[in-house]
Amino acid sequence: QITTLINHKDKPKRSDKTLQAIQRVGQAVNLAVGRFVTVGEAIANENHELKEEMSVACIEARRAGETIAKLTDVTSLDHPESDRHITIFTDKTGVVKAARLLLSSVTKVLVLADRIVIKQIITSRNKVLATMEQLEKVSSFQEFVQIFSQFGNEMVEFAHLTGDRQNDLKDEKKKARMAASRAVLEKCTMMLLTASKTCLRHPDCESARLNKDGVFHRMRLALEQVIEIVTDSRPNGDNDMAPISIYSGIKEFKNKVEGLRENLYFLSKENLSTMLEVILEHTEDFTDSAYTSHEHREHILELSKQAKMELEQLVSVWMQAQNQKTKDVMEDLEVAILKTCQCMNELKREVHSAATSLAADLLKYHTDHMVLKALKITGVEGNLEAVAEYTCKLSEQKEQLVEMCRLLRHVSGTEPLEITCIHAEDTFQVTGPQIISAAETLALHPSSKIAKENLEVFCEAWESQLSDMSMLLREINDVFEGRRGEKRVYLSLPRPGKHNANLKALKPVKLDTEEQAKIAKLGLELHLLTSDVDSETEKWEDQENEIVQHGQGMSSMAYSMYLFTRGEGLLKTTQDLFHQAEIFATEGTKLASALHAFSDQVHGDDKPLLLLEAEKLISMCRQLQITAKASVQGKSATFTKVDACILKTRNVMTLLCQLLPLCCKLLKKHKAGNGCIKPAPPWREDKMQTGANAHTPEQRAEAFGIKSLENHVTNMTFLESK
Repeated sequence: QITTLINHKDKPKRSDKTLQAIQRVGQAVNLAVGRFVTVGEAIANENHELKEEMSVACIEARRAGETIAKLTDVTSLDHPESDRHITIFTDKTGVVKAARLLLSSVTKVLVLADRIVIKQIITSRNKVLATMEQLEKVSSFQEFVQIFSQFGNEMVEFAHLTGDRQNDLKDEKKKARMAASRAVLEKCTMMLLTASKTCLRHPDCESARLNKDGVFHRMRLALEQVIEIVTDSRPNGDNDMAPISIYSGIKEFKNKVEGLRENLYFLSKENLSTMLEVILEHTEDFTDSAYTSHEHREHILELSKQAKMELEQLVSVWMQAQNQKTKDVMEDLEVAILKTCQCMNELKREVHSAATSLAADLLKYHTDHMVLKALKITGVEGNLEAVAEYTCKLSEQKEQLVEMCRLLRHVSGTEPLEITCIHAEDTFQVTGPQIISAAETLALHPSSKIAKENLEVFCEAWESQLSDMSMLLREINDVFEGRRGEKRVYLSLPRPGKHNANLKALKPVKLDTEEQAKIAKLGLELHLLTSDVDSETEKWEDQENEIVQHGQGMSSMAYSMYLFTRGEGLLKTTQDLFHQAEIFATEGTKLASALHAFSDQVHGDDKPLLLLEAEKLISMCRQLQITAKASVQGKSATFTKVDACILKTRNVMTLLCQLLPLCCKLLKKHKAGNGCIKPAPPWREDKMQTGANAHTPEQRAEAFGIKSLENHVTNMTFLESK
């Protein structure tokens, strides 16, 4: 609006329409400033230490807004008495000055508000730490119950504050680190409860004490990391930053190599050689690993050797090109660049295959959780010898999973996924020994219900992390195959009513626990259908086929809607869900168009059948769009609309499960060939933003278990009565 005012053209003749438009813009700016300042003043009243600075900035902003409104009050220019009235036409400099003052004061308000948010999070963290110290020293069960109730309330407050902050972070790396830290805090809250109870019941048990100390230590580290992210500081410097991965190393190396086409002198040959050496050093993580297959190891070593040779050839031609830029030499340079990049792509593909195949095998092998089951049984039996045997097996399993995480980190493809791999590695490293100490405690006290409950909690954390690894593996494969991009939708919404300001604003609605429970069955059905659709799309030989790509996009969006029913994922509010449903329906309509195009290649009785299914799809998508766009008011009506959107999405996915195998069969039957359907256009940004990465582990972790924490606090009444 301000830019429109400043850039308006001074014309001798001004129509009434122009004058009215200018006045409307000025009034709109003034009203917007008024609303903004009201929030700023409310924040100032709640925070006395910054009240003066905030109030001054708000006064400046309000004054600037009023000045702009006065200078744009131009509707009375036709009247003679208004000749002396100063306006935007007589004093454009005044508008520019007012605009500058407005922008600087608004920025000042935002910076001050940000400082307040950071202070709130630090204060909340300090409260949690102080209560944790009390919990560590407590000696009676009754006292523990009282303090833990307070601790639960403080953790809920911390969860809300850090959740809002995480939504507002624009740096994807910080967002992923914050999600990981908050996931640790969520899981550790329950662990802290059972570990502390066990320690209180068995105060002389060394393994129980070690178990409890481990939980407290991990929570403190997670709290510290949250503060590091919020304040953008690292007390120990950058030494603990994650080392470079093979993927990011190859990406940077290829960029430098391809840059030689534009500039032969922008880097030295030593720089390129060093970059390649670093990449090849990292491949040793694969070749030295006991879990890498012989075949993968040999291929990686061969490609590493080839990469060195290709670089030598490239450097030779590159040096020659610096001396004489003949056509032949430049052609040789182009060939050398292409061969070097091709070799690096093959190396990247090989390490990806090695890491993901190992991960798939390990996750499949450990799905039965036999070692955990055996530990629970032998613990209850009090069989110390058998517990010792199975703890050795769990330690071996832990080493395998830690190695898997390290290798997956190299091929994760994006920084958020890389951070998720590091978080998973840490979780296995820490949880393994904690399960062992919990099992030893149970074996020493086999009749203890609290010790048994404690072991269950730690085993559940292990199983949960294994489940998360399956999701992470799927996400890494999706990024590698180009089904999902790095960019994700930004869903942090303004919340102007948050500071008790009397403002009218559209509040984003979330499902409460009861509503989530009601819709859980429908969500689960949707989840199963996405798996079926993914299985069907994987059967197609041509993954670039337009039908396949639309199917994959719809599956990705449906999966994000399933996550919403669980209170997880990127879709945070009902409004986000309705928007996703609209885009899902649009994607379904595009799939129907692709089916119509494909029907031209089909002959006989099959064609009417295919067209009938396409028409069904169009009708269902149209109904879904109407439902998603319908306006509703009230909690009950909103939930009914959510239920209807999920139900209609499920119906579309059911039809998609029938359509994909039918099309695949017809494609083979009629031998339409690769050219029968045009390749899909590049994966567009709008699709990528709505469907992409809807279920990355760091996003799943975003929904820090506020409800579960609140449930802990509620359950304390029952615990106290026991």
